[in-house]
Amino acid sequence: MLFSGEYDERAAIVSISAGAGGLEANDWAEMLVRMYLRWAERHRFGTEVLDRLEGESGGVKSATLAIEGRQAYGFLRAERGVHRLVRISPYDAQKRRHTTFALVEVLPEVEDDVEVGEIPDDELKIDTFRAQGAGGQHVNKTDSAVRITHIPTGVVAQSQNERSQHQNRELAMKILKARLLERRLQERERERAELKGEHVEAGWGNQIRSYVLHPYQMVKDHRTEHETSDTNGVLDGDLDRLMLAELERVATETHAEPTAA
Repeated sequence: MLFSGEYDERAAIVSISAGAGGLEANDWAEMLVRMYLRWAERHRFGTEVLDRLEGESGGVKSATLAIEGRQAYGFLRAERGVHRLVRISPYDAQKRRHTTFALVEVLPEVEDDVEVGEIPDDELKIDTFRAQGAGGQHVNKTDSAVRITHIPTGVVAQSQNERSQHQNRELAMKILKARLLERRLQERERERAELKGEHVEAGWGNQIRSYVLHPYQMVKDHRTEHETSDTNGVLDGDLDRLMLAELERVATETHAEPTAA
């Protein structure tokens, strides 16, 4: 079954981070934010922007979205990894082709404190800072933004979209707990992979999917080899076929019978 995972029925928290490359990378991250919001809209899922850090000249450096709906995490876990864009940059006066990367992280929403447990105050480092906005608009004049670091693991979460420090702290804790739960799930996966003798790639790793807009139109998932020339549709949120191909691949590998020695 494609949605038999422990947390597949839950809402999801999606974080998008621009890679190196300035405005071009920030624009790609913003395109991905729109893509996932449009995907959620197609499914009639609720969405909320939990955090958004604007790029200095446009686009976004990073954004965190909450997507509420049945099996939101089950679908979106297929999107974890590095996404690669190839196009003629609209910001390049010489009209050269650019390759840009962004990292997508997908976390299951934590429903109660039992899953992660109470986090002692002495394990948390809480920083406040002034929220940033595009072009100086909608910027609070007080230090309402909150960044929380879980000291034992180094996991960090922040929120700056809300006007009050209290609301931002609540949202940052929500994101932090989701990150800690995802970390636990990843550790389980690593343990299983090591028992099976598989190589586990740490860090960003290689891209999972390429979106090529020049010299031809093609979106290709490198894990499943599934591809489509409908780049506009994919970037407008038509992701189900790509997601389902990856979920089927994972389900097949998970339930494959071990080969006899």
